[in-house]
Amino acid sequence: ASRNRPEGKVLETVGVFEAPKQHGKYETGQLFLHSVFGYRGIVLFPWQARLYDRDVASPVTEKNENVAGHGSKEVKGKTHTYYQVLIDARDCPHISQRSQTEAVTFLANHDDSRALYAIPGLDYVSHEDILPYSSTDQVPIQHELFERFLMYDQTKVPPFVARDTLCAWQEKNHPWLELSDVHRETTENIRVTVIPFYMGMREAQNSHVYWWRYCIRLENLDSEVVQLRERHWRIFSLSGTLETVRGRGVVGREPVLSKEQPAFQYSSHVSLQASSGHMWGTFRFERPDGSHFDVRIPPFSLESNKDEKTPPSGLHW
Repeated sequence: ASRNRPEGKVLETVGVFEAPKQHGKYETGQLFLHSVFGYRGIVLFPWQARLYDRDVASPVTEKNENVAGHGSKEVKGKTHTYYQVLIDARDCPHISQRSQTEAVTFLANHDDSRALYAIPGLDYVSHEDILPYSSTDQVPIQHELFERFLMYDQTKVPPFVARDTLCAWQEKNHPWLELSDVHRETTENIRVTVIPFYMGMREAQNSHVYWWRYCIRLENLDSEVVQLRERHWRIFSLSGTLETVRGRGVVGREPVLSKEQPAFQYSSHVSLQASSGHMWGTFRFERPDGSHFDVRIPPFSLESNKDEKTPPSGLHW
């Protein structure tokens, strides 16, 4: 919008929109605008995930309780396409208040089990968030990995193809990159989407510590302005422990969700001394009149591949 444009700045042409795909999937090298966060990006490769949408009633009888401890319908997953993408570095400063640009993190490759490292400008994008476009620019996306991962080939559509380094990186890091389950639930027009990832296991003080990261998107589907004030997590471990975590906001922020900026996305991490567990909880939101309401976080499982002990290779070529 022009009112948000800095003084002296003008809009530039970046490409030509293409018709979004209603069926099928986008290929490696597809340029796009993110329909929610507005950044320019390029598709690296697709993932097939199981989407568990608690807003879609399954034709089954309602259960009284589930592992999350609140009444819930049994949810059946459906296959849904997500994409691993690069974010244009020029757009990162403009989305930093609404979305972390470090959606992918790894366990570090040394003895400190708490050490994490992130690759900036990587994201996971749902199929419906892709607004495809084409460009005649041979380097249309500014990202340190763009020319390592992709090369220009004018004979191809789209004209950017995967280098061997991208294929090798995907193969080596497949267990830490692949998303298998996506969980979604809406409460009072606030939709919460959770994507958990298993990151690996580390040995610490003669015990095994299993690590996961989880990406969360909050979306306001209404026109009323609301603000996230508190989080309340419950974390169940297969070892039998149940941990409760309460705190202000998320990742040190108390984001406002409005009609102009309806979404907020962040990543966080959790570790267990067991190979699996569950998480669920609520976010407390505040309305303009000062009243509060709780939004459910859909329960999701934390699963590990216990045989997978090779640490991720990161960006070592």
